[in-house]
Parts: sequence; structure tokens; C-alpha cells
Amino acid sequence: MTLTIHPSRYQSFQDEKKIYLLFEYVAGGEVFTHLRRSGKFNDNLAKFYAAEIVLALEHMHRHNIVYRDLKPENLLIDHQGHIKITDFGFAKRVIDRTFTLCGTPEYLAPEIIQSTGHGKAVDWWALGILIFEMLAGYPPFYDDDTFKIYEKILKGRINFPTFFDLDAKDLIKRLLTADRTRRLGALKDGAQDVKNHKWFSSINWENLYNRTVPGPFVPQVQFQGDSSNFEMYEEEPMCDFTPPGFVDPYAQLFKDF
Repeated sequence: MTLTIHPSRYQSFQDEKKIYLLFEYVAGGEVFTHLRRSGKFNDNLAKFYAAEIVLALEHMHRHNIVYRDLKPENLLIDHQGHIKITDFGFAKRVIDRTFTLCGTPEYLAPEIIQSTGHGKAVDWWALGILIFEMLAGYPPFYDDDTFKIYEKILKGRINFPTFFDLDAKDLIKRLLTADRTRRLGALKDGAQDVKNHKWFSSINWENLYNRTVPGPFVPQVQFQGDSSNFEMYEEEPMCDFTPPGFVDPYAQLFKDF
């Protein structure tokens, strides 16, 4: 067996059958795990995470990348308490509109459900859902039935808990605007409109971008490779779909691929 190594900050490896990607280990675990453990986040913590996500979406959208899978499970916390967005399987370069139905039901924008074509605006809708979930502990359109989730999203009725900060409530309403031509973040000034909202008035965006702002919550990491911040799941057995005795007639053509 031969192994090809491509030097880089992180690395990729390959043998005759598989490609292996080596990523950074983010020891703080998923935002999902910490949110479920605490029930809900306080306003300061939710604002910090939301602000870092705004910067990430701004960067992606500048390069015409629509993320399309924002949710607590895809947000990791590093050892300094900063957010790392992961799982770009649904991300796509979109100049105008795309029509693929993809994403997590509770986070889908109306235009995705209605298959009318969607673009960057769906990420700002998802941010509104995420902020609500971080502050309330549950998404605004939750239901056990997927089709009822879609119905609730299309009706657009949001029941805010009484303890919500008024500025947070206003921001969420502006992000969860069904008409994407009026949705905050999707207007002429893009992400800047979101950054200028009153709920983010305490955020120093330049310092946040330069990571000179400490995270309000720093996860406990006892040692390198500590996995205590992650939920433990049973591993699924590895499947090899190669038929017994199969010989790839094109293997030589791709040995250095």
C-alpha cells in the first residue's frame, strides 16, 4: 500500500481506495451540546456567538457562498471560546438563485420550502432561527411532524417568551421576514445592516474580527485530545462496498490523484 501526503497547515492523505482529510480538533464541543445542558443561553453569550456567525456569513457571502446549514449542531467552540462553523456539505456558490431543497426543517426559509429559488437571504433567516433557539432553548417553529414545521414557517407566527430582550426580539423579527427582499441582511448593505442593529450595539466588530475579544464561555479542556465536551455516540460499523475480488480497471490512472 502506498500513501501520498500533501503538505499543508492541515493535511490530506490517500491510499489506493480512500482519501483522508485531517482537520483541526476543536475541543470545546458543539454549541448544541452546551445549549441542551444549560437549557438556554443568556443574552450576552447568544449575542457573542451570533456576532461571530455574522462575520462568518459576511465573509462567505462576499465570495458568493451560501452556507445553507446553520444550526447548533454545526457550530463548534474552540478552547478559547470562539465559534467554528463546520459541515459545509450543503454550501454552494450561488450568483443568483438555486432551487435545491436542503437543510434542517426547523431552519428552512420559506423560499426553500416553496421552491421559488433561494440565495444568500436563507442564511440570514437561519440566523434568526438560531438566535431565537439560543435565547429560548428551542426553535420558534418546532413540531414533531416535519410537514407541520413547514406549515408553521409559512404562516410565520412567532410566539416570543416574555423574558426576551426587546432589541433581540426586533432583530429576530427582521431576520425572520418571509419577504426576502425586505429581510435584514439581504438588503442593499447586506451584513452591515445586521451589524448596525441595536442588539449588537455593544459589539466592537473590529476587535471581534481580530479575536481580541475573549469568549464569554471558555470550555474546560483538561488535556490535548480531551473529548469530554462532546456527546458520546455508538459508532456505526464501517461498510466496505467493494465486491469481493473486484479489481478497479482505472486504478492506475488515479494512483496519484
